[in-house]
Parts: sequence; structure tokens; C-alpha cells
Amino acid sequence: MKVAIVHDWLTVYGGAERVLEQMLRLYPDADLFSLIDFLPEEKRFFIFHKTVTTSFIQNLPFAKRKYRAFLPLMPLAIEQFDLSAYDLVISSSHAVAKGVITGPDQLHICMCYSPIRYAWDMQHQYIQESGLTHGLKSWVVRWLLYKIRIWDSRTANGVDEFIAISEFIRKRINKVYRRDSRVIYPPVYLDNFRPVAEKEDFYLTASRMVPYKKIDLLVETFSEELRDKTLYVIGDGPEYDKIKAKAGKNVILLGYQSNETLVDYLQRAKAFLFASEEDFGIAPLEAQACGTPVIAYGKGGALETIVGLDCDSPTGVFFCEQSILAIRDAVLLFEDRMQEITAEACVANARRFSDKRFREELFAFVEQAYSEWSQVARLNLR
Repeated sequence: MKVAIVHDWLTVYGGAERVLEQMLRLYPDADLFSLIDFLPEEKRFFIFHKTVTTSFIQNLPFAKRKYRAFLPLMPLAIEQFDLSAYDLVISSSHAVAKGVITGPDQLHICMCYSPIRYAWDMQHQYIQESGLTHGLKSWVVRWLLYKIRIWDSRTANGVDEFIAISEFIRKRINKVYRRDSRVIYPPVYLDNFRPVAEKEDFYLTASRMVPYKKIDLLVETFSEELRDKTLYVIGDGPEYDKIKAKAGKNVILLGYQSNETLVDYLQRAKAFLFASEEDFGIAPLEAQACGTPVIAYGKGGALETIVGLDCDSPTGVFFCEQSILAIRDAVLLFEDRMQEITAEACVANARRFSDKRFREELFAFVEQAYSEWSQVARLNLR
């Protein structure tokens, strides 16, 4: 079985790249394709220093820093990969990777992190946060996203099997593509985390500082409504200066920190705060792997990775809306009932999402799909 794995783009080592890493562990002889590959040498460990076949976007001016600006060209670029020599094609897709062209004698399985968020149900949020609500540029962007939606819908027909990273994404896939999918949760590297039962008197959040992560909302809540409590913030990004300007004396911005420092704070924090609506969300599980409860926005993947106070062995507290008062009330509720949440429960919940479990589930799914597809192919040859 000759295998090709197609990833959207290779620039950082994030959540989707951890999934890609596990795919390559399962299929070490697979050939790897990506629109662009700008991974620095020290980050190439997770693709095992493979040679990557890239698209023409790799050689366009400013592609390294402005590759997202080439979104209108990405559908064309992804369709130029010649995958005709492969029996199995696995696309690792949150944007356009699933749009690769395959033939009737090839099995195409898509690991879908989400249909293109900014083209579908998050379009209006993306346009507002980008300051593109009015003017000619706004209408150009809206027209481009309209064309992307048409292409995205059409290319879903070229996928034989969809894998969703959460029930939340399974519903989005069904809504957008009218296709069923199998849920296989992404891996959490539990070996990187050691639980600590004794906690210190501070809260923690960690994220790239972009609008939808809502770090500014957490900072405002502690600065205005929870002045007697300490919040540490790890991460940087385009919103850093804006968020720093809102921070009170009880909010400490640490900027970018190494993974070792992040783990240290996760282990010592009283609770981890998570205010965004995520497709899955690995950070809350990493916190729980450290024995740390999570206070999270009760929507999206968080509902599948955190056990609320209304259940046995809870691991966190949910707030129902992204607002200062809702977050404040959730923190106060946590402090009132924190004795109900144990480090042991948090760790046990995190173990359900191990990387070993991911490899086993993905391998079983692919093997069964390939076996069934092969049987049908043999029947068609008779």
C-alpha cells in the first residue's frame, strides 16, 4: 500500500502538526505533501526530517511571512499535486488539503480539523475582527469567500471517508458537506506532563494572542472584577500590546515562554482559564494532565474534554457566555466548590486522549476502510 499524506502548510508545530506527527509514526514510508514548507531545521523533528513536496506558492514573493494572503490561489495549488501513484491518500485538512484530486482506484481519507472556518459559520466574525465590514475591500473578501465555499463543497465529494476531531466538528462537517464522519480525538502527549496535587494561589491562561482566543476578556475580568486574584498570561501575538494596556497590577503577562516553563505554571496553577470556542482544544487537556482544573467557555470541543460540576468526578467549571460577568461568576463558583475537583480526576480524564490511543484508533479505522474499499474494488473488476 503506497501512502501519501497531504497537509495544508508547514510553518509551526501546533495541534494539527501533532496529529500529522502521529500519522507519520503509523506510516513512516508515506510521502509528504504541503502547500508550503517553511519549518526551521530545529522544528523538523516531527516530520522526521522528510523531504516535502510543495506547491508553486512556496516560491511566490513574501510567501514565508504572508502565505495566508495567497488563500485565493490555494485551491488551484492543492489540485496540482499528482497523487496518481498512491493507493491511499490521507489529507490532514483545516483549509484546502482535502481538495487534492484522486481517482476511483484510490482511497482518500480526510482528517478534518474543521471545514474552512472563516469561509463558513465564522465568516462574519472573521470579517469583523479583520476590520473588513465596509468598503470595496470588504466586498472583494466576501466574494472570494463565496467562491471558496463553492470549491470547498464540491471537493468534499472527492473524499471517501471523513474523520472529525470532535463531535462538534462532526456536526459542522454534516452541516457543511452533508457527510457523516468518524470522531477520533487528537493526541495529547501525556508523558510531557507530571501531575502536581498541591496548587499555588494564582490562575493561568496560555494562548497565542489573536482576537478569537478572548485573552483580552480574561485580562479585563481579572483587572476589573477579580482584583484580589492573580492571573498569569503566557503567550504573544498581534494583540499583545492591546492586552497589556488593559492589564491591572494583578495580571502578569509573561509573553512567549518555553514549553518547560509553561508546564511548570500549569502544574502550580490553581486553575487554567480557557475562553475561546475551539474545535477541540488541547490546552485544557494539558492542564488536566498536570492535575489542574479548567474554567472554560461551555461551547465547542471543551464540552467533550472537560467534565462539569454536574457530573461525577468533575474536572472543571463552565461559563455560558463570553462576558466579563460570566467569567467572574465562574471563577467565584470554582472557588466555592473547588474541593469537589481532584487532581486524580483531572489526570484520569486527560488519559482518555493519549497519543497511543490516537494511533490505535486511526490505524484501525484506516485498515478497515482500506479493506472494505479493496473488496468493493475487486468486485468491480469481475
